[in-house]
Amino acid sequence: MKTNRLETPALIVERDTFYKNLDAMKSLLEGRNLSLRPHFKSNKSAFIAHEQMKYGAKGITCAKLGEAIDLADSGIDDILIANQITQPSKIARAAQLAHDCHLTVCVDNIDNVKALAKAAKEADSIIHCYVEYDIGMDRCGVVQPEQVVELAKAVTAETNLTFDGIQAYAGHISHVITEKERLDMTSDNSARLRRLLAMLDEAGVPARELSGGSTGTSVIKAEEDLYTELQAGSYIFMDGTYRQLGLPFENSLFVLATVVSVRGGVTVLDAGVKSCGMDQGEPTLVGMNAERIEANEEHIKLFGLDKQLNIGDKVRLIPGHCCSTVNLYDKIYLVDGDKVVDRIIVTSRGKSK
Repeated sequence: MKTNRLETPALIVERDTFYKNLDAMKSLLEGRNLSLRPHFKSNKSAFIAHEQMKYGAKGITCAKLGEAIDLADSGIDDILIANQITQPSKIARAAQLAHDCHLTVCVDNIDNVKALAKAAKEADSIIHCYVEYDIGMDRCGVVQPEQVVELAKAVTAETNLTFDGIQAYAGHISHVITEKERLDMTSDNSARLRRLLAMLDEAGVPARELSGGSTGTSVIKAEEDLYTELQAGSYIFMDGTYRQLGLPFENSLFVLATVVSVRGGVTVLDAGVKSCGMDQGEPTLVGMNAERIEANEEHIKLFGLDKQLNIGDKVRLIPGHCCSTVNLYDKIYLVDGDKVVDRIIVTSRGKSK
């Protein structure tokens, strides 16, 4: 099938660029003490997770229990849920899931540690734990090194839990435009983390793993020799936000839209905020420029376009945020130029629990 026959809006990925990005990340980490544990929230596709494993990933990171269940069901056997599981029903399901894979969850509360331990004991399973250390997100995690040590000891004391290390995710640095500023902010956090790791060693609860990082800090993390796991996910697709950072990856993901109206200086596309994630900015046009873009629920209006388009013409858009865009689709078309070569199912679309 030709891409111009696709009903739109449609999500497409250029095959060669996608695999080039997989190879670029593999090359970036080759020979380093940093393993790739890519974040599933960027693609939500079991097929893509398995492709990442083929290209050297040690396991997969995900955001939700539902995503972890989907991954385990597809045969992925090393899964990190990079969040806290606190609802009793979910804790019980996580304890059962730990029979099907090497399951790691994040903790930042002693009561949660005890609840996980109780459920794992009842299920006769082992849940692996990372203590989450807040290094600037002001979200989850503990903020004092002493709290990390206390929680690490608490996890170690439980027979059905294991303390494997630390999660320290600095997502607020990921999209900082200049490399020097990203590097300076990362260096400040690295000094704190080195002190924390020394404290854990001294307390007799050493951290085998230090997990975090992102696509935006992947080059820095590869060079600093501190983290052991890189949770980058967007590198396979890239987007309008990451495009500005000069990273060694290229845009492979596009929203394909159709021109549905042309009136005066306004060209209207059949894609809007319900088909193109705009939580991190407006989409970017491929092969043309507009003086202004205005998005509604079902439409994007292009003002002052520098190229004449007619009704029925197809337009490629680079979404501002790849992760929130993928979650809007049931499938991704793998393409080679103007030819569709495969179809990828977004197996975890809508799995937000």
